[in-house]
Amino acid sequence: MPKDDFIIESGYIDIVGAKEHNLKNVSLKIPRNELVVITGLSGSGKSSLAFDTIYAEGQRRYIETFSAYARQFLGGMERPKVDQITGLSPVISIEQKTVSKNPRSTVGTITEVYDYLRLLFARASIGYSYNTGEEMVKYTNAQIKELILENYSDKKILVLAPAVKGRKGHYKELLESIRKQGYIRVRVDGEIKELTQYISLDRYKVHDIEIVVDRLEVNTESEKRLSESINTALKLGKGSLMIIDHDTNEIKNLSKFLMCPTTGISYKEPEPNLFSFNSPYGACGACNGLGEVAEVDVIKVIPDDNLSLKKGGLAPLGKFTKSWIFKQIEGILKQHGLSENTAIKEYPEEVLNKILSGTNELIIIKNFSGINESSNGFEGVYDFIERHAKDESSAQIQRWANSFLNKVPCTSCKGSRLQKEAMYFKVHGKNISELSNMDISELSVWMETVEENLNANQKKIAKEIIKEIKARLQFLLNVGLEYLTLNRSAKTLSGGEGQRIRLATQIGTELTGVLYILDEPSIGLHQRDNNKLIDSLKKLRDVGNSVIVVEHDKEMMLEADTLIDVGPGAGSNGGNILAIGKPHEILNSNSLTAQYINGTKRIEVPKTRRKGNGDKLILKGASGHNLKNVDVEFPLATFTCVTGVSGSGKSSLINHTLYPILNQYIYNGVKKPLAYKSIKGLEYIDKVIEIDQSPIGRTPRSNPATYTGMFNEIRDLFSLLPEAKIRGYKPGRFSFNVKGGRCEDCKGAGVKTIEMNFLPDVYVQCDTCRGKRYDRETLEVRFKGKSITDVLEMTINEACDFFESIPNIYLKLVTLKQVGLGYITLGQPSTTLSGGEAQRVKLATELSKRETGQTFYILDEPSTGLHFEDIRMLLDVLQRLVDNGNTVLVIEHNLDIIKVADHIIDIGPEGGKGGGQIICTGTPEQVAKHTESYTAHFLKKELE
Repeated sequence: MPKDDFIIESGYIDIVGAKEHNLKNVSLKIPRNELVVITGLSGSGKSSLAFDTIYAEGQRRYIETFSAYARQFLGGMERPKVDQITGLSPVISIEQKTVSKNPRSTVGTITEVYDYLRLLFARASIGYSYNTGEEMVKYTNAQIKELILENYSDKKILVLAPAVKGRKGHYKELLESIRKQGYIRVRVDGEIKELTQYISLDRYKVHDIEIVVDRLEVNTESEKRLSESINTALKLGKGSLMIIDHDTNEIKNLSKFLMCPTTGISYKEPEPNLFSFNSPYGACGACNGLGEVAEVDVIKVIPDDNLSLKKGGLAPLGKFTKSWIFKQIEGILKQHGLSENTAIKEYPEEVLNKILSGTNELIIIKNFSGINESSNGFEGVYDFIERHAKDESSAQIQRWANSFLNKVPCTSCKGSRLQKEAMYFKVHGKNISELSNMDISELSVWMETVEENLNANQKKIAKEIIKEIKARLQFLLNVGLEYLTLNRSAKTLSGGEGQRIRLATQIGTELTGVLYILDEPSIGLHQRDNNKLIDSLKKLRDVGNSVIVVEHDKEMMLEADTLIDVGPGAGSNGGNILAIGKPHEILNSNSLTAQYINGTKRIEVPKTRRKGNGDKLILKGASGHNLKNVDVEFPLATFTCVTGVSGSGKSSLINHTLYPILNQYIYNGVKKPLAYKSIKGLEYIDKVIEIDQSPIGRTPRSNPATYTGMFNEIRDLFSLLPEAKIRGYKPGRFSFNVKGGRCEDCKGAGVKTIEMNFLPDVYVQCDTCRGKRYDRETLEVRFKGKSITDVLEMTINEACDFFESIPNIYLKLVTLKQVGLGYITLGQPSTTLSGGEAQRVKLATELSKRETGQTFYILDEPSTGLHFEDIRMLLDVLQRLVDNGNTVLVIEHNLDIIKVADHIIDIGPEGGKGGGQIICTGTPEQVAKHTESYTAHFLKKELE
């Protein structure tokens, strides 16, 4: 081999012969230490190049640095299909799927800001007494002596050591032990007593006992004696002592530890784990540090109080039977002159409380033989449900019990997740929970001023900690996350928010020489904040890193140092590098991307806007999260867009208020909406469909064919083939989820899961079936020459032609094709689908069902992962839905979608506490004229 083949050009990542997925033997040089944007149609091969080739090779090389011992547990990580990659730095991938779903994970913990706050409170906070609210004090031995000399000069005092504080007992052994140590007096419950006499204490009463260490007059002559008495008292009192003025009987408590000056109660020194809700030392005992508890929902227990017990009025118990629990309830009813046929609404409050919350009263019950028996009380339906919710022996019973529970804020810690002790330590008048509830922008302002309000000691301790906190908060502000709070649960974050948090964390680590690969970080970001994100990526580049971004955002493309356009089509029609160079050079090419950016091609604004059918949904008084008592109208039979900056309240209004209301009304859904006053117009809707970006499955077993239900039809078809009938194969033979026809080595997954412990799980191809999922006999059954595995490996476009003559399958396939998913395969694992692709699979599944003309569709950022051309195709589908009389409501930042809407509802003006108001509503033309709306500013340019 020529020597030149081994020369690494340090200025480039040199990729030769990349063939992963649909890449067509691609070779290219990607400049290092630049902001590089890879763009192209959905499915064109962007992710295959960035993640499945570059990142996969980087991860493989990293694992090869492990010892042979460690590698034997990881199995073989296959090399990506690429001839050669040189110039590759250590790679860090920041994807949308990396948001933790752990309820203990919060914005504060994943950014490490909360860890620094815990340290700040453990070392520089001021403690306050739980009992009196006074500032707690602590002294050194020298300070205690100085204080006594100053306050009790020429006075007679008693120096006492606390031995017992507020505890029951007779304490004979303790008193005897004190006497043997040579002490002759003790103070018991405020009275001085001689140990020479018999002291009798009531063992059932609370007592205070102090040892009289010394009685002396404070002056210069007694200074040495005073020092010795203080040391002795502190030793006996375990760090605390008590001084009593002999003449006035005035008591003063002094301690080396934190202590309430009035009650003399000492408290433990705060440690970082006291402020951690993930530590047993700090977590609230009632909610175990989760901030919320499960509470029985009376509406779920009694959904219709017109029903009687006999007709199933108590939902958890179901239909009336002769079981013991029904006999107990029957007994309670009979004691109050009621029967099992009495409607629940006619029960007196006292009776309903006994049935729901239980009673200790004697209940007369007719047993199974008809003989009267007595029952010592009844546990109550609530306790019955809660007991079964804790029953870990049966997952089914737990699910049943949990269906009657609601998550509500913990009343003990009021949602702070921490023990009450942690709330009494404050920095500049704020406890750690109050700081965690501030949004990032508010907390950042507070941090700027806190240092000047600390005392000299606090400043010395807190200086470096505050510096670190301020730096991390600034990184979060730089990526447009100023509206988040530190206590926001990580599982409620969108993919884009999670990705930007990780980006901010990586900027904070200040690594250099690293290759960062990001997957659409602009998701969920308003145009107003786009520049902040771009500036953050440039900072990452400027400190000596290479940044590769897979992105569709026009502004990001134009700001890139190098732009790579992949295409020309999707799936098998993609996988080529159409152009690579500076953005202005790419604009001159004839690719679809270039045409949309330079304006040659564009999504046209409709000439007329629909006014709807005249019916409206009118929601009043929405006040959940940051919504400020919002009143809003949703015109039906229109394409409506809800807009506003990130964190303005769009999801709170639509996903957490409107959708649960509609779901409860139409399907008796159990999800509780956020607070609102009233809603009108529900009778005009008979179906509601929410299509979000959550995965369609969490394992490689889930795929578009199984999710849409199409695979059932395909399995039925294969079971009806002559070869299958001869062999006696049923549809189950062609399922990779049950025994019979699947490969038993990988249990039909086609891949084996390697648990990495400290890294994400790795999937490697099964050696037995080579990824085909089925055994040899099953694969011998063929339809039109194709086995069941061949069908799963077809793209949607190929399958449309293949199954054209089978209507049930073809209808689902053609719908997937219409939403722009023609390039994905039927069996593509759901774990490899982006959020946007998963959303469109869901949309296609709903579209293949019969529509009613009164359906309300709710979509959350459907533009995620979509190229301009894909958006055009998606809009055609959505507009057809509205043309048929349905209502489509979209939460969106993409101006191409916003400008074609019939009606816009703009929320803001800011994110977090600065949002939650309706800024303006109307057609895009009307909204564009509004001066206070950020959306209007950008929309105006699009409509010109």
